[in-house]
Amino acid sequence: MKGDKITSEEIVASPEKLQLIFRRTLFIVVLSQVFGGAGLAAGITVGALLAQDMLGTDAYSGVPVALLTLGSAGAAYLIGRVSQRFGRRVGLAGGFLTGGISALGVVLAAVTNNVWLLFFSLLFYGAGTASNLQARYAGTDLASAKQRGKAISIALVSTTFGAVAGPNLVGVMGDFAVSIGVPSLAGPFILGAAAFILAGLVLLFYMKPDPLLVSKALENENWKNAENPPLTSPKKNNRGIIIGGSVMVLTQMVMVAIMTMTPIHMGHHGHGLDAIGLVIGIHIGAMYLPSLVTGILVDKVGRTTMASAAGVTLLLAGIIAATAPGDNLFVLIMALALLGLGWNFGLISGTATIVDATTPSSRAKVQGSMDVLVALSGATGGIMSGVIVSHTSFSLLSIGGGLFSLLLLPLIIWASRVNLTDKQVKNKRTA
Repeated sequence: MKGDKITSEEIVASPEKLQLIFRRTLFIVVLSQVFGGAGLAAGITVGALLAQDMLGTDAYSGVPVALLTLGSAGAAYLIGRVSQRFGRRVGLAGGFLTGGISALGVVLAAVTNNVWLLFFSLLFYGAGTASNLQARYAGTDLASAKQRGKAISIALVSTTFGAVAGPNLVGVMGDFAVSIGVPSLAGPFILGAAAFILAGLVLLFYMKPDPLLVSKALENENWKNAENPPLTSPKKNNRGIIIGGSVMVLTQMVMVAIMTMTPIHMGHHGHGLDAIGLVIGIHIGAMYLPSLVTGILVDKVGRTTMASAAGVTLLLAGIIAATAPGDNLFVLIMALALLGLGWNFGLISGTATIVDATTPSSRAKVQGSMDVLVALSGATGGIMSGVIVSHTSFSLLSIGGGLFSLLLLPLIIWASRVNLTDKQVKNKRTA
């Protein structure tokens, strides 16, 4: 078995070979996510501060994160389409490499003080962010329904190593940047460039055979070999897609809005880069590190239960962030940790719901489209956060975001009622 040259007959005949490919895929995803996490964290930590420094105003501080997420939206769409046709390896590697090259553009923009180059580069830097997020799907392509939450969690938790290290290297990379004649705030993007490029190369050279191509071959073979095959291939569950997508969109918008303005809020209260890096590092750690436990809970207690937990946790995060004294580092850490945890609950439960609702023949396209909506919601949160804070306060932004997350609860109630109705109809048909 070399590269992607594996027959569907081999897979059907050997469940052990399928599990071997599944484990190998997870290992490669984990390795790429360690690098990708560092690149992801660079833009989040200092993007707003770099724009503030170059523009001389807070009003547009949310633009960098908005551009990152907007670029992530376009990239998510393209990565989904490319992955559906050519496999995860080509789609994800292309996104990471694009993000790495764009990080070098950010560094050049800082050196030349070119704001337009900064914005242009940040837009394409979002491709690396999109790949980092979509890599979680690659781990689910060969997973059974009872393994999907755990597979997603393994991909996400591996991001923690790079994502937590990235913000805490802000000071070190800033000093390194100054030593080579580059503005200190551009230093983390040097790390981001190396991280994204390494992640792309790992996927490009080692994700073989491609898990999505294998799962499509397996689906076709099982369909052909069925004793009573259906007249048409299995179709996606649009209701499940709507529910899963809505959970991810709401949690992303709330998380990005509060997270984006936290460094600015801390800067106004006298906190330095090291303190800001610590808070964002812990926040990103809370986004990814609990994933192994969350994945197990999503598989065990259900997708809707964990989505409800996401709404409640985000509300608590918003309340604490809104009432925390600006100079109290411990309380800010607590608020941002809960913000990351609520996002974690929402992303894993929403992702598992979407995987459940799709088939290999359409999965990557649907996932890419859903991540477009997630990225656009993040862009909206990023843009609005700067406007809201500049006209009101960080406290109002935080409490508003927490209350907005409660929209998850009516969605979960509707989903539960629909599922109950479907079961009643099914029971009547079989009675």
